[in-house]
Amino acid sequence: MRSRLTARSTRLVLAAAAVTALATTAACDADDPADAGSSAAPSAVASTGSGGNDSSSGDGSSAGSSPTSGSESGGSTGTTDSDDGGKSGYGQSCGTNDLDFTVTSESQAGGYYLVTAKAKSGITCYLDSNTPSASFGSGVDGVASPVGQGGEDPIKLTGSAVAYTGINPKTTNNDAGKEFEHVIVAVTEDDPDPAELKLPEAALVDKPIVTNWATDRAEAVPVIV
Repeated sequence: MRSRLTARSTRLVLAAAAVTALATTAACDADDPADAGSSAAPSAVASTGSGGNDSSSGDGSSAGSSPTSGSESGGSTGTTDSDDGGKSGYGQSCGTNDLDFTVTSESQAGGYYLVTAKAKSGITCYLDSNTPSASFGSGVDGVASPVGQGGEDPIKLTGSAVAYTGINPKTTNNDAGKEFEHVIVAVTEDDPDPAELKLPEAALVDKPIVTNWATDRAEAVPVIV
């Protein structure tokens, strides 16, 4: 009888030991670092993927900003270099140094000088002032008086467009006067860079007159009314 109880007690102890061993193994498996790393791996991959998307989105935004900035800069450059061949201030008032002048001797109205003004290559400007400044020499008596003929305000000069003014060097009916070989022409009286134009021949000057700018040369024949 005792032998049978002893054998039964032994089996119960072994069974209890087996259960304890299984519980210990399960606990060890749950704490295994390799398993923990394996279960954490999908979360890390998702985090990296999210970061990659953010980076890509950021790069795309930066790339999108760059062409816009370049376009604005290009627009600014295009505005500076277009329309007037590189000269800034498109549509500006003409200065004397923006123009090329020619002088011819005409026979109408007792004789006068026709001055033709044309914008230099690549320049577009406007003659805002109706009356040019014209003088012979530096003396007051050599300054031409405006007679109010012609006149268009403003006159656009560009390409082949021209403007005319007529200068009569002598309006007196006598032998008085001084001879000059040049006439000084400027767009305005206070122009800092007047043009000194060579006359076709020496002119006897006494009480000279000048017309307004005009696009029709017939309006540039100076006549005292």
